Amino acid sequence: MLSIISVLQKERYLYKPKLPQVLTKNIDQISIQKGASTESIAFQSEMKQAFEETYGMPVVSFREGKNPQENKKLTVGVILSGGQAPGGHNVIAGLFDGLKKGNPESRLFGFLGGPSGIIEDKAIELTPAFIDQFRNTGGFDIIGSGRTKLETEEQFNKALSVCRKRGIDAVVIIGGDDSNTNAAILAEYFKKKKEPVSVIGVPKTIDGDLKNEHIETSFGFDTATKTFSELIGNIERDANSAKKYWHFVKLMGRSASHITLECALQCHPNMAIISEEIKENQKTLNQLIDDLCEVVVNRSRNKENFGVVLVPEGLIEFIPEVGRLIEELNTLLAVNNTYFSSLHTFEDQAEWINRKLSKDSSYVFSTMPNNIQRQLLMDRDPHGNVQVSRIETEKLLIEMTETRLNELKAEGKYTGKFTTQHHFLGYEGRCAFPSNFDADYCYSLGFNAFMLISAGLTGYISSIKNLAKPAGEWVAGGIPLTMMMTMEQRHGKLKPVIQKAMTDLQGKPFMSFVNNRDEWAVKTSYTYPGAIQYYGPDSVCNQPSITIRLEHNAV
Repeated sequence: MLSIISVLQKERYLYKPKLPQVLTKNIDQISIQKGASTESIAFQSEMKQAFEETYGMPVVSFREGKNPQENKKLTVGVILSGGQAPGGHNVIAGLFDGLKKGNPESRLFGFLGGPSGIIEDKAIELTPAFIDQFRNTGGFDIIGSGRTKLETEEQFNKALSVCRKRGIDAVVIIGGDDSNTNAAILAEYFKKKKEPVSVIGVPKTIDGDLKNEHIETSFGFDTATKTFSELIGNIERDANSAKKYWHFVKLMGRSASHITLECALQCHPNMAIISEEIKENQKTLNQLIDDLCEVVVNRSRNKENFGVVLVPEGLIEFIPEVGRLIEELNTLLAVNNTYFSSLHTFEDQAEWINRKLSKDSSYVFSTMPNNIQRQLLMDRDPHGNVQVSRIETEKLLIEMTETRLNELKAEGKYTGKFTTQHHFLGYEGRCAFPSNFDADYCYSLGFNAFMLISAGLTGYISSIKNLAKPAGEWVAGGIPLTMMMTMEQRHGKLKPVIQKAMTDLQGKPFMSFVNNRDEWAVKTSYTYPGAIQYYGPDSVCNQPSITIRLEHNAV
């Protein structure tokens, strides 16, 4: 194997991730500090009823002190859940190293293929030699991932049976908001059953929407945005060289525009659409097209018939009239799924849909291009909702902008050229070599997860704060999962979920963007971040995202 791997991969195996200073101490010299009891962010009475055993637990942090109980022998199972994010391997490496530092006889099992692994008892024991092959590398291929949801009594019983069989003391679930919601429910189940099995979550998603005052960023966001920004910078350089294409770049981020905002701050495109702003201002699709046309026309007056537009993946749901249409479609298809599935042609499906939709939504649906209509009616996601990632929003914007520009040209108000290219950047960033920031952050999250387990806690998510500072100054601790939860409509019913973090339209990252975007729209101001650097000065290799630096006044 070693003879065929890249030089970079060999070197990354040897990188030594940095930890918060407190976690570098001997395990028996680290004590836990507990704060006051906590409340969920909304629906407090409903949450207290749903989580009788784990609601109201305190925020905790680790500090130097004495705790002789923290070197006990443990057997832990780890699960990778949901889509890949750079750094997942280092979470597992940090967890493994923490276990072995606490007690060399502790064991770590990796459940294969995601949450289904713990239900089907498919696992491997992770050994030092095996772990060493994956340190500081991208991907989730160490044990694989999956999207099976742990939400039924039968699944919980099977998971409990497997934990008993293998003598597992704790389960670590590495995932996004849905996966960590499932971790909270599983922790509550084990507690009610009086089972001494701890459940700890780790915040993962490149989208950046698992975030709050205690979870300053989800892991993978830093690497993914830097990877995308390199590609966007390359596209900008090409646009400025050829001077004949408008590039529309769709970026991952269904529920929030954090990726688009960070990439805009890094690359200075001519236009970056922020979904949350569209919704806040109740901007219609036609108004958005007018905005795009204004930028194109203004640049054409400067003889610059080229540009770059960033489009968040989930934009279409945030456009008011389209969002209402999608809500109606989700409800209609959830309630009438059996009948709808019996309609075998798109024409029959569209005719039935148009009869059932409200007048306004039927009009919106009918005016959509045929390919967008088809994408709106595709198979639903696991929550019964439209699979927004399959909707080619960037192509919709191109088509509608072109139509409007032709109208302006006929009116003598536009004389330029509008030739386009479209891109979707998503999978390119999910399994990249983690940046030094993500390598350190993920390793710290995994090591810290061990500390939460060894402290006897359950129903917590691993938290590393103060991320704008060097790693040695990071603050390690844990947040009760119920503290981050609210109620949300799923399959027509209200269910407890971790609340997604939307782009803060009053926050410093967005305001920095607002203060510059009018100039970027007209003046070619592109910046070229280049490839992620792993070796060299801190200013080049170890800086966190611009978002984090702005939020912490570190820019």
